[in-house]
This record gives sequence, C-alpha cells and structure tokens, in this order.
Amino acid sequence: MIIPVILCGGSGTRLWPLSRKSYPKQFSPLTGEESLFQASVKRFGSKEFTPPIIVTSNDFRFIATEQLLDAGIEESTVLIEPEGRDTAPAILAAALVQYKKDPNGLLLVAPSDHVISDDGSFEHSIRAAIPAAESGDIVTFGIRPDRPETGYGYLELAEQPDDDVRPIKLQSFVEKPDAERAKELLAEGRYLWNAGIFLFSAQVIVDAFKSYAPQILEAVSISVGEAKPDLSFTRLDPEAWGNAPAISIDYAIMEKSENLSVVPFNGSWSDLGDWASVWRETQVEGMSTKGEVTVIDCKDTLLRSEVDGQAIVGIGLENVVAVAMPDAVLVARKDSAQDVKKAVTILKENAAPQAENFPKDHRPWGWFESLVIGDRFQVKRIVVHPGAALSLQSHHHRAEHWIVVEGTAKVTIDEEVKLVSENQSVYIPLGAVHRMENPGKVNIVLIEVQTGTYLGEDDIIRYEDVYSRD
Repeated sequence: MIIPVILCGGSGTRLWPLSRKSYPKQFSPLTGEESLFQASVKRFGSKEFTPPIIVTSNDFRFIATEQLLDAGIEESTVLIEPEGRDTAPAILAAALVQYKKDPNGLLLVAPSDHVISDDGSFEHSIRAAIPAAESGDIVTFGIRPDRPETGYGYLELAEQPDDDVRPIKLQSFVEKPDAERAKELLAEGRYLWNAGIFLFSAQVIVDAFKSYAPQILEAVSISVGEAKPDLSFTRLDPEAWGNAPAISIDYAIMEKSENLSVVPFNGSWSDLGDWASVWRETQVEGMSTKGEVTVIDCKDTLLRSEVDGQAIVGIGLENVVAVAMPDAVLVARKDSAQDVKKAVTILKENAAPQAENFPKDHRPWGWFESLVIGDRFQVKRIVVHPGAALSLQSHHHRAEHWIVVEGTAKVTIDEEVKLVSENQSVYIPLGAVHRMENPGKVNIVLIEVQTGTYLGEDDIIRYEDVYSRD
C-alpha cells in the first residue's frame, strides 16, 4: 500500500484573476468539472493507495475538507501548517506522521494543482518505481518533454531513456533554462521535465533529513510531536514550526542525495503554471472557451467568463487570453502569460483588494459574496450548507436584514429562535446576539443587507462557534 501525500498550499498568482491568495488554483475547476485538488486526490483512489495525507494551511482547511467530501473521500489525515515554509518541512511533517506508524511505508508526494490526463499510465510509472523505493532510493518522476519549455526545471538522466518504463539513475538537476538551452536539452534526449512528484519510504526520507537538513528535522519533529487535534484536523505546533527554514525539498534534500533515481512518465502532464498552459490543456482547434462566450474569427485564444450572465465576445483575436471575473478582467497576449505575476505585484502595491481576495469568501459553513457596496451599506449573497451554522455573534457597528430566497433558516436573535422560510425576512438590530443555522437538506440562499458606520468582516464578536474559530 502506498500513502499519497498531497501538498495543498501556495498562492497561485500566475493564474490571476481566477487564482488568488485567498483561493488558489488547486481549488478551481480549470480543466473540467472538478477542481485540480479533487482530481489529484481521486487519482489515488485505487486499492493500491491508502487514504491520503493532506498538508495545507489554516486558511484552506475547510475548503480542502469540503472538496474532499464532494469528491467522495471520507477518510484522510489533514495536517495544518502554521505558516508556509516551502515543500521541505511540509513533506517531512507527513513523513514523520507515517514514520510513527510504519517506517517502511512508501509515501507518494504530489502537488495538488497538476493535470495528469492518463491516470492509468501514471499508475504504471508508480508501480515501476516501487522496487527502487523499497530498496532505499528516493524516486522522482520525469516528464518526457515535447517542446523547449523554459518554465520547468529539468532532470538529467545517467543514460538515454527507452520505451521501457523503469528507474534510471539521476545525474543532476537543471534549473529552468533560457530558450536556447531548452532547445539543446530537448534535442539531447537525456533530459526530462521535473514534475516535483516523489516516491520514497518514510525511513529513507527521515534519514536524508538527518544527513542533509538536521535543523529542519529537529524543528519539524518537535512540531509534529507537539501537534494538537482540532476538529478533524491535526494542527502542527506553531512555535517549533517557525524554527524550520523555509526551503524546497529539491534544495534541502534532492540536490544533495546520491540515492536518486528517475522513472519517466510518458503520458500528458502539466503544472498549469500560466494561462498559456491552461490553453494547451483545454483548447479544441486552437480555441479554449468557458462560460458565456461567443467567438468570431478567432484563433489560438483563450476566453473564459467566470460570471453567470456575463458574456464575452471575441472578434478577430489571435494569441489572446481574456478571463472575466466579477471584480476583475485580465486581457493579455498568450505569449506574455508569465507576466501576470507582475500585474498582481503592482495591484498589491496599489492596495487593490483584487490582488489577493477572491470574490467569493469561503467559510466552513458555506460562502458569501458582495453584490453592492456603498456608503454605509452593503448587499451580500450568502449560501449556507445543509447542517451548517454560523457562529453565535454580534456586531458593534452594523445592523442586518436577511431575506431568504431558497431553503429555510433557523434564526436566533437574542432569546428568540424561529424558522424563516423562502420569501420571508428578518431584521437583526445592531448589537443583537444572533446566529443562522441550516436545519434542512438543501442549501440556504439569502440576501443580506448590512447598514451601519463600519461594515468590515472584523466587526464581529463570537460567543460560540462549532468550527472552533477565534
């Protein structure tokens, strides 16, 4: 049995405006109906794999568990990183959790935001890697390049790969090349793209940290040892975690180790690092479209409307990316897609909320979005999942009106508890202690009108919360 370890952090700025710090790309359905995270977890759903270990951040813990349940994954271990420290500490934390159970257990480490269209071929490559991993190798997976790509690192193999899928000794890591060097690597034939996917035993990777990164091992060992349960999560100790250097697994371990081998993967793979790569994965006859899109005489173009009722019309476009969100629109040349990250940096410098904040604010009970914001008022759409409940709370600076448009809400206002059904409304006075619950089997959808002198999300006093939030 192999234990999948799914890394589920990151900020996802290169796919802005769909991917943002508060809701990065792995949670979005970029290439199909399910999110990249859901596809990654379901990829390891066969009998050869145990339930996964998910390593994510505090901000994403409820999003991850909700998407796991939607994908039919009812068993998992979710580790909460107190702060992002890159991949080395995250991978080690998962390895130490497994090490306590069985040091010889094999861990398959994979990012949550990659696209692999041929799961059968990928499983074949994993099976081919098992003997090497069981004998003490750290196995990484390399993708056969089909173009001179400058956005990926490369793996230099000790010998030319053939059609046989088998482990080959790794000669060296190659940093992302320039265009000319990428052409040379493609022509040479011994270089594969570095997929950032690894297979090794818990014992082997812990021993590697002992040899090459003892400071990380000491800090993460204490953090895992002092971890606390929090609902269905395991929250790593923040003080010890903060002593771990922020460093990738490549720099901390892989580039120093000698027991490295590579298994080529011959199938389709992408890390969806920019909109050009999304276009490559989703285009049909040169066009990639989603939502209400009309195309007239366009080619080699991506057009996406992520807003219900908002149409995009493209006329005479070539080599263009256009992505429309409720609060932001991206229009760029497709071959300049890597520069989207620069745009996000500029927006952050200008304190634009669109730089990091997603239009929908996801909470453990559901989500909300602002429809209209004005002086002293705000209108929101709120969706509450079945069985979920907002915290018992009050506000210093605002009153609220709730109009239920779908479902039935159980509403508490001070000492009064009542049901509010479709087409009914309720008023929450300023300062009133209140809560909304969904006792039904379908989502509650309501319109909230806030009025007051200050409407920020931090104007809240929580008295009780089923999700253990402060």
